[in-house]
Amino acid sequence: MALLPLNEAIATCVNDGDAVALEGFTHLIPFAAGHEIIRLGRRNLHLIRMTPDLIYDQLIGMGCATRLTFSWGGNPGVGSLHRLRDAVERQWPQPLALTEFSHAELALAYQAGASGMSCGLMPHYADTDLARVPGASLRTVRCPFTGRLLTAVPAVNPDVTILHAQQIDAEGNVLIRGIVGAAREAALAARRVLVTVEERVERLAADLNAVVLPSWLISAASIVPGGAYPSYAQGYYPRDNRFYLAWDEIARDRRTFTAWMERHVLGMPDHAALLRALGVAA
Repeated sequence: MALLPLNEAIATCVNDGDAVALEGFTHLIPFAAGHEIIRLGRRNLHLIRMTPDLIYDQLIGMGCATRLTFSWGGNPGVGSLHRLRDAVERQWPQPLALTEFSHAELALAYQAGASGMSCGLMPHYADTDLARVPGASLRTVRCPFTGRLLTAVPAVNPDVTILHAQQIDAEGNVLIRGIVGAAREAALAARRVLVTVEERVERLAADLNAVVLPSWLISAASIVPGGAYPSYAQGYYPRDNRFYLAWDEIARDRRTFTAWMERHVLGMPDHAALLRALGVAA
């Protein structure tokens, strides 16, 4: 495991054309890492995420992605992701291919990838339109033991999974507390794992139900206080709900979106500068 500045970690771990999963379910969303991908001008990425959230709206709108695998696409509590919709409906700034799953299906796809399986199986419930979309990846099979109908979900193996976490210790082990989502599975399924953390400590404060990623799993790590803002990091800072509301208007118009990104992402040397510009304490 290498402890690196974030721009160096992204430059080392994320290449043009990679399948990249930036995970974190409702919190610990790696915004700082996503912004660094934008600054480095990475292109033709296959983005993977259970809920695209604002960071994928930004990556898509800045022309970083040509493909998206996801399980719910929206601005949580507000409505549409306008840059995602513009890419799908009007091919701006470029066409975006979609593969959509339910939350359970995408979590299972990560789990299958982490287990070295080609697919994962789950009970087949009521049919949905997801199975009838052209190019849909889901299949149904019969259980050889019970005859029950099952849904087969293809494994997902990102080239790199990027996570934000609370702590890293002296040995390079990483702590994730709170809602963990599919962070562990996404990390185990990936060829490379990059983690940004709030702080470095001598010993992890791992409480009940916390996830500890061992140092041997981590390709690179960066200490980035506030690296999940405007989402939240349990024990460090809350979600900025006002920003999520404001993003609806910022992203709705191409020119307004582009101006905001040029000023607050491309025009900033790093995430700490963005937090200072927004008046946010890291």
